[in-house]
Amino acid sequence: MTTKGPVAVATEADDPTADAVITALNRRGVPVIRFNPADIGQDLAVTARFGTGPAPADGQLRTASRTAELGNIRALYWRRPTWPDFGYLDEPDARFAVAQVRHGLGGVLYSLPGCRYVNHPLRNLAAEHKPLQLAAAQRLGLRVPPTLVSNDLAEIRQFVASHDAVVYKVLRWTPYRRGETGLTTWTEAVAAEDLDESVTVVPHLFQARVDKVADLRVVVIGSRVFAVRIDSDLLDWRKDYSALTYRAVDLPDRLARALVEYLEDFHLTSGSFDIAVDRAGDHHWLELNPNGQWGWLEDETGLPLAAAFAEFLAQGGS
Repeated sequence: MTTKGPVAVATEADDPTADAVITALNRRGVPVIRFNPADIGQDLAVTARFGTGPAPADGQLRTASRTAELGNIRALYWRRPTWPDFGYLDEPDARFAVAQVRHGLGGVLYSLPGCRYVNHPLRNLAAEHKPLQLAAAQRLGLRVPPTLVSNDLAEIRQFVASHDAVVYKVLRWTPYRRGETGLTTWTEAVAAEDLDESVTVVPHLFQARVDKVADLRVVVIGSRVFAVRIDSDLLDWRKDYSALTYRAVDLPDRLARALVEYLEDFHLTSGSFDIAVDRAGDHHWLELNPNGQWGWLEDETGLPLAAAFAEFLAQGGS
């Protein structure tokens, strides 16, 4: 277990949430090395040696201002990193270079000895698959709205007809542009007349709409659970943050334990859950974002989220 070396923070240059966590780490006297994989080159270098000594991945991570011994990194906060695209190279060379960085630098970062990951990038990737999420939620006894993942038009029509109201959700958020315009897909209501053969091209996620009165964003850090109630009249509260009101709430013990167990099931140390509250006060699990945003919730409620992340990272260890 490593508890004396630096915490490594992998994120893009403009990340106020990471800034808040780093400030909290600085208050604790914990050294930090911050980097972005996209800076590989003169501003970021990695050296890892294998088979030359007793310690695996012996070597260094070096930024323009700091150097860390790989074996001394107590924790890696995998926040909002970006990878280089090598747009200045010809396409075959760029494709080759991208692969080398992802599997070279990435592979080294994924194998740090004695390191606590928040979260391990490969675990994040696995946990982003909605069907896996739904199966885990149901297995752990969480209340899951009836959900269909399909590209079979007949099956989709039957599902829509068998529920009073149905919504469509993307299986994974993806950067999407049409020309110079950035596009976003929200959770949207679906009617039978909206369905045609175009749904057969790829699988889609359809879900029975919860008759909700509020949403919860629940941030879990290790065994600590922070829940914020979000009140609005919106089907998808992300569409208009100015229409939202917030307050910190306590979850039922059983639900809080189930969410911690959920992360353990995916070998994650942190995650942000979205939960709907219906008119009877029942909680309906909607989804997990293993690397979800939470910074604005601290601003709105005063919950000590940055301090909790800093404390957890500072403890180090796997």
